[in-house]
Amino acid sequence: MKNDLELARVINAFDELEFEQRTTTNLENARNKPQMRTYIQSLDFSLRRLKILQETINELVEDKQSDLLRQEKVQTYKTKIINLSRQYNISYQDVLNIMAKSKK
Repeated sequence: MKNDLELARVINAFDELEFEQRTTTNLENARNKPQMRTYIQSLDFSLRRLKILQETINELVEDKQSDLLRQEKVQTYKTKIINLSRQYNISYQDVLNIMAKSKK
């Protein structure tokens, strides 16, 4: 009985260790700053490679931010068109057609 409990504790300890290793050494599972840091440290990059990684991440963040801003502007534009269609009691497509004709 006592050996069974000890065996169960050992198995639980290995399960916890395996879970910890999966969540800290795999970027796909990294959800917070300490986990990201642990993963990046496990890569053992030189300072030069870390700086390249930093530049790349900064560029990706800027790209994501500009995409979000673009999506926000498109949504605002769509909302304005919807409001125009309601104001003049015409369909959304009719508003788009009128706008296209007025551009020409």
